[in-house]
Amino acid sequence: MHGEVVPRSVLARGFDFDGRRVPLIGPQGIFKPAILPEMPLSITTVPVVEGRERPYEDEVGSDGLLRYRYRGTDAQHRDNVALRSAMQRKVPLVYLWGVVPGQYMPVWPVFVVQDDRDRLTFSVAVDDAGLALPSQIANEEGVAELRRAYVTTLSLRRLHQQRFRLRVLRAYRESCAVCSLRHGELLEASHILPDGHPLGEPSVRNGIALCKLHHAAYDRNILGIGPDLRVSIRTDILQEVDGPMLRHGLQGFEGSRIRVPSVESMRPAPEFLAERFLIFRRAS
Repeated sequence: MHGEVVPRSVLARGFDFDGRRVPLIGPQGIFKPAILPEMPLSITTVPVVEGRERPYEDEVGSDGLLRYRYRGTDAQHRDNVALRSAMQRKVPLVYLWGVVPGQYMPVWPVFVVQDDRDRLTFSVAVDDAGLALPSQIANEEGVAELRRAYVTTLSLRRLHQQRFRLRVLRAYRESCAVCSLRHGELLEASHILPDGHPLGEPSVRNGIALCKLHHAAYDRNILGIGPDLRVSIRTDILQEVDGPMLRHGLQGFEGSRIRVPSVESMRPAPEFLAERFLIFRRAS
């Protein structure tokens, strides 16, 4: 019904079980609904709020597992005790990753697999729902450990990509920076400097909201965006004669300025645009 990202209101409503409402999310990160006397149902990472410091950032360890912070600093706090109990009993949980305010990306099943009281963190692994059967958890712990590290890495990469996409699209008010198209299903978040670049971080300042056509053109250096925010179309494309899509979709934007967020801290970093524009020029 909602795709990969679910509104908080839907999670708060939850579902009905034996005539009782069971929310999927609560006010605290480690959430134990009333129907569960001992076990949590979900753990939550708060979303990024632009211009505001995060209280903490859940990290990924060298083993590929997510480090999830304790509630507070007391290892014996009831929420920490409940999560520790889930680890000991190998109980699956739902992990709710805050993408942007009011929007969460659920991942399940996740398992708490380690408890580090010195660093006040639990280690959490994502598993494959089709393989995480209790009999397999008990009998194939070594195989499950390797599988979970791999699935966790893939899942967190997908979560970060989704967070980057939604933050960029929100900054650009759900419209293409080049042509102003506003259909969300046709919009994407383009990296200015790619993932593999030393400065290619998934931040709003390294992103531009583009429709699928202009994103593809930007990635393939058919379209360039200079540090002055002006669009350039590759020379051979400008000279090409084709139908209206080429003429109106690409050639017609030569020399135009892209639309950027009104908030300066969300606009493309000029140094990122300049470096990427050199790559475009070389391709031209």
